[in-house]
Amino acid sequence: MYSLALIDTGYRFGGKNPEAGLDCSGMVSYVFAQAAGLKLQGSAADIARRGQPVPIAQLRPGDLVFFNTRNKPYSHVGIYIGEDRFAHAPSTGGKVRLDSLKKGWYAARLEEARTYFD
Repeated sequence: MYSLALIDTGYRFGGKNPEAGLDCSGMVSYVFAQAAGLKLQGSAADIARRGQPVPIAQLRPGDLVFFNTRNKPYSHVGIYIGEDRFAHAPSTGGKVRLDSLKKGWYAARLEEARTYFD
């Protein structure tokens, strides 16, 4: 729910809060701190090092999905919200939005999912 409340928040590289703007890892860090009291810090790649791998077919809302968007592993992260959709803060488009895991540009670049909950 917290990630949905951020839809249309402006993008800012290195952004860590909605008032100043968010990048992908900043959005994830902010949502996890607000919703679950978990501290996830650093880049998408740093966040990917934590948590447990989860098969894409077993994703649950709140799991994180990681993408290779710049020919670099774990260069982008989003929050799975259900129904094959994820919330994220892409630099292209300039705002937090929802996209599909099954079709489009991000579907072809999906690398892995991780869970941070039992």
